[in-house]
Amino acid sequence: MPPIRRRCTPKFAVIVLLLWLFLALLFQLKDELRNLPPGAEVFVENDLDGSDFTSDQRKLITQNPTKRRTAVVVASQRTEDPSWLFTNFPDWEKNIYAVDNQSAPLTVPQNKGRESMVYLTYIIDNYNNLPDNVLFIHPNRYQWHNDDPDYDGLPMLRHFQLPYLEKEGYVNIRCAWSLGCPAEIKPLEEEGEHRAQVHAGGDYKQAFEVLFPGIEVPKFVGVSCCAQFAATRDKIRERPRKDYESYREWLLNTTLADSISGRILEYSWHMIFGKESVHCPSAEECYCKVFGLCNLECKERGSCTGRYILPPFSTLPEGWPVIGWQGEPRNRTAPET
Repeated sequence: MPPIRRRCTPKFAVIVLLLWLFLALLFQLKDELRNLPPGAEVFVENDLDGSDFTSDQRKLITQNPTKRRTAVVVASQRTEDPSWLFTNFPDWEKNIYAVDNQSAPLTVPQNKGRESMVYLTYIIDNYNNLPDNVLFIHPNRYQWHNDDPDYDGLPMLRHFQLPYLEKEGYVNIRCAWSLGCPAEIKPLEEEGEHRAQVHAGGDYKQAFEVLFPGIEVPKFVGVSCCAQFAATRDKIRERPRKDYESYREWLLNTTLADSISGRILEYSWHMIFGKESVHCPSAEECYCKVFGLCNLECKERGSCTGRYILPPFSTLPEGWPVIGWQGEPRNRTAPET
């Protein structure tokens, strides 16, 4: 019986070609894995326990692998030092505005209204390219109003809970009620009064009617001081850019002293970003949700033991925190972490 000749059909040729391509890709992959840098790991989805991520988190990982952007916006003067932010938060975008230097890379149209002019200018100029999260803060690391036992901004920001911000949209970066809560300003009762040089109650009603036209003036306004807060891009954009432009226009044109116009906006930001006129969550709830400090002893609604004490002066002594109020050596109350 004569031998059977096998014919090389087109189908057989395609199979051979595909097999060759598969083997080539396999060898290429093995070669790339062999050349990974020391310590590098290959992510395999099966390595994760099913409880590690919720279904929504898995969806976010697969559909949006890009790292979320976080920025700080700082109102600074020549004599102030925001360098600690660069050292300790390298992944955050830095927007350092020099309010008293018109030739600086970032500055403001006019140095009025304290930090409010900076915050509004940043929002207006970056409205279409805002990062996911924005923290609006003051420049110096140690400041009397920082919500920390040593008035230290470093642990305050290290503990700040970005996931909670993204859930809420707006968060005040201070929990203690000392100054601001539960009712710092009484717009109707205090109208026309000027009982203190930096108290804005006497001028608040008239300013509110300009800033929030058509909105009923509240009887009470309360939020923990002192104009350091965070907002998400989506929360900022719930208002059109023209609203922020109108706020800045009021700030540019008002005849009120900076200490008053800035204070009026200090006690308006929470309403601009959708909170009630009195926004004073309990200190216990706030420390847990905003800073992740959930085991504090809180005997009062507005304070927790060992967290914040109103200092005797608004200027910390030279050499703080290792030098005390009377020039004496001092130990830190809490760690820097």
